[in-house]
Amino acid sequence: MKEMSQQDLEDKTGVSKRSISRLEQGESVQVDNLFKILLALELGDNIELLVPDQTKRPSFYLEKTADKPKRVRKKIEKSEFKWGDEQ
Repeated sequence: MKEMSQQDLEDKTGVSKRSISRLEQGESVQVDNLFKILLALELGDNIELLVPDQTKRPSFYLEKTADKPKRVRKKIEKSEFKWGDEQ
């Protein structure tokens, strides 16, 4: 990875220093600006890490733990239900 100042990065990418600063602070930035910055820092090969594999189901990416609480189903006891006119 190349090291460069925010000014150098702004000059190379056309992305404002404010957007670069927001990215450094972990705030949201536009995707196109992120790509420009990654390419300028010679990190273009890492772009594919931002896009999930479309052949995998979304549940594949969820953290799998055995301790996760399961859904609880209430058992309903069969009762002797009678309509109002039944005796």
